[in-house]
Amino acid sequence: MGDSDSHSWTAEPGAAERARSVLAAAWSCAVTADGGREEFVGAHTVDEDGRVHVHVPEDSSLLTAAICAPRGEPSAVLEFADVAPVPVRNRIRARLWLAGWFAPEDDHLVFHATRVVLKQPSGAVVVALDEFAEAAPDPLAIAEAHLLTHLADAHPDAVERLTRLVRRDSLHGAVRVQPLAVDRHGLTLRIERARAHGDVRLPFHAPADDVGQLTERMHVLLTQASAASCPRALQRQRTDGDG
Repeated sequence: MGDSDSHSWTAEPGAAERARSVLAAAWSCAVTADGGREEFVGAHTVDEDGRVHVHVPEDSSLLTAAICAPRGEPSAVLEFADVAPVPVRNRIRARLWLAGWFAPEDDHLVFHATRVVLKQPSGAVVVALDEFAEAAPDPLAIAEAHLLTHLADAHPDAVERLTRLVRRDSLHGAVRVQPLAVDRHGLTLRIERARAHGDVRLPFHAPADDVGQLTERMHVLLTQASAASCPRALQRQRTDGDG
């Protein structure tokens, strides 16, 4: 791995990269304009610089609002939800809002953002427009849903083994552990208790830029987990369940 990777790698994605990943993976969006709100499914695409192109029906009120709105003035808000592909509590992992204005172009509308806000469990952050335009989505963002559902459905034993890398106090009272998210920097597990839940991140030793590298990074984590002792919390959980 080259020096550039060692200097740029971090344990988790920055806000701009996370925002672009949410945008890249989203299949639907909600648009609020001129006092109305419309939901669009499979109707938008995204440029390399993060501009959103929306294809709307000719009778859509959004089309009329976009044509009549003063050019360059913020007049619409786009909302994208990042939903965990594996069934867990509170499946919304993040929300992304783009405020700005639409401009008609050929047979669709192009959205020009004037403000970008990303809200995660840790709080909301305003993403600088230049950082948002220059950032690239996580290379695993499009494949993440398949990767996580496959891990949860086909390899529950591997998920349980990975809990050996989690601090024992974080597993106290755990009733279920599911893979919540994965990106080039690491895997996040959702630890559910009877009336609460928490998330634990397992960072990779180096970033994974494709699925092949992810396979190697996961193998390293599982090897480390196999060498660790089994958490007492899960041992107690299994014993109670067997009783």
